[in-house]
Amino acid sequence: MSARSYALLVNTTLTPPLRPPNSLDFPIRGPIVENYSHLQSIMTDHFSLAALGSPRTEPDWRRDRGDAALSDVHRSVALPTGKWRRIAAFLGPGYMVAVGYMDPGNWATSLAGGSKFGYTLLTVALISNIMAIVLQSLCARLAIASGRDLAQACRDAFPRWVAWPLWALAELAIIATDIAEVIGTAIGLNLLFGIPLELGVLITALDVFLILWLQKKGFRWLEAFIITLLGVIAICFGIQIVLADPDWGQVIRGFAPTVEIVKNPQMLYLALGILGATVMPHNLYLHSAIVQTRAYGDTLPEKRQALTYATFDSTLALMFALVINASILILAAASFHATGQTEVAELGTAHTLLGPLLGLSIAPALFAIALLCCGLNSTVTATLAGQAVMEGFLDLRLPPWVRRLVTRSIAILPAAAVTLLYGSEGTGRLLILTQVVLSLQLSFAVVPLVMFTTNKRKMGALVAPLWLGAFATLIALVIIGLNLKLLWDFTHGGL
Repeated sequence: MSARSYALLVNTTLTPPLRPPNSLDFPIRGPIVENYSHLQSIMTDHFSLAALGSPRTEPDWRRDRGDAALSDVHRSVALPTGKWRRIAAFLGPGYMVAVGYMDPGNWATSLAGGSKFGYTLLTVALISNIMAIVLQSLCARLAIASGRDLAQACRDAFPRWVAWPLWALAELAIIATDIAEVIGTAIGLNLLFGIPLELGVLITALDVFLILWLQKKGFRWLEAFIITLLGVIAICFGIQIVLADPDWGQVIRGFAPTVEIVKNPQMLYLALGILGATVMPHNLYLHSAIVQTRAYGDTLPEKRQALTYATFDSTLALMFALVINASILILAAASFHATGQTEVAELGTAHTLLGPLLGLSIAPALFAIALLCCGLNSTVTATLAGQAVMEGFLDLRLPPWVRRLVTRSIAILPAAAVTLLYGSEGTGRLLILTQVVLSLQLSFAVVPLVMFTTNKRKMGALVAPLWLGAFATLIALVIIGLNLKLLWDFTHGGL
C-alpha cells in the first residue's frame, strides 16, 4: 500500500468527522472539553501530514520561517497595559533606524551638496525622507504580518538562485555602509583626540562588545544608548545652526522641487548620494528585524495595534532625522557656500573651517562630537543589520558573539583596507561614493519589500492598502529611474 493510500485510510478510520462534545456527551466541564478542538487539530495534523511525509508550510511561502529574526532578543520587550504606556514601549526601533539616516556618509553628501549648491538640495532631503517613511512602514508591516524580516522573506519566497545574489548585494550594501561609518568614527576620534585614522578604525571594532554588553542588560538599554547619543547630536547642531545664522527665506525655498537637479549631472550625483544616504538598504533589513523585539500578541487586533504604534515610532523618528539632515546641509550652505567655499567635501576640512567662519572655537568641537556620536550609533546599528542579513538569508545558527564578530569582520576589513590606502586624503569623495553605491543597491531591497507587502496571500488581512502599494511602487520606479540616469551619465562622460 502506498503512503498516500495509507494516509487516506488512517484519516477515514482514526480521525472521522467528529462533532464537538456537548453537555449530553460530558455532563462535566473541564480541560478535556475545552481543549477538544485543539486535540482534534493535533490528531489531524499527525495522521494526515506526518503519514504523507510532507512538512507543514505557511501559505504562499516556499518554506517555514524557522528561528525568529535576532532570536536572542525576539519578543524580549514586554508591553504594559494602558494606551500611552504601550505606545511608549513601542518607541525605540524607529530611532535605531533613524541613526542610519544621519550617518557620516550622509554628512559627506550633505556638506558637499550644501557647499556647492547652497540650499537647493534640501528638497532632495525632504523627498528622500518621505520615501523613507513609506518604506520603513512597509518593513514594520512585513514583520508584524508574516513574522519574518526582509532577509527571511527573500529566503523563503525566492529560489536560491535569486535569494543568494540578493544576499550578496545586501552584504555589499552593508560593507559600503560600514566603510562610511567606520571612517566617520575614525575621523571623529582623530579630530577630538588626535588618534590616527588607522588606529581609529580598529577601535570601532569594539562596538561588538558594546552591543553584547548592552543587550545582555536588555534591548531597551541598547535603544537608550542610541537615543542618548541622538540627543547629543541634536544639541550640537542646534548650537551650530544658531551660530551660522542662515537665510531662512532661502531655506524655505530650498524645500521646493526643481528640475535643475535632474538636468545637472553633478547635482544629480550628489542628489543620489543624499538619497542613498537617506533611504539605506540595510535599514530595511534592520527595521523588519528589530520591530519584532516587542512582545505583541498574535491575534489580528493585536497585530493591527502593533503596526499602528510601530509606524508611529518610525515616522516620528524619521522626522527627527530629517531635522538633523537638513541641519547639516543648512550649516554647509550658510557657512561655506555663502562665503565662497564651494568645494568642501572632506569632514576634516569642514571641521577646520567652521571655527574661523562662525567666529567661535567651540564650533569645531561641537562638529567633531556630533560626528563621533553619529559614527558610534551607526556602527552599532549596521552591526545588528549585518547579523539580521546573515542569519536571515543563510539561516546561520551561531552563538551571538560569534555571529556579531563574523558580520562585523566582513564589513570592517574593507573599511580598514581603504583607510590604510587612502589615509585622510580623499575620504570625503570616498564617503560620497559609498552613498551612491548604496543608492544603486537600494532597488534590490525595495522591489522585494513592495512585492511582499502588496501580496495578500503572504500578508493576509494586513496587506498594504491599494494607495500605499501604488505609492510604494512609484517610489521604487523613481529610485530605479534615477539610478539608470546616473549610470547613463557615468558611462557617457557626464560626470
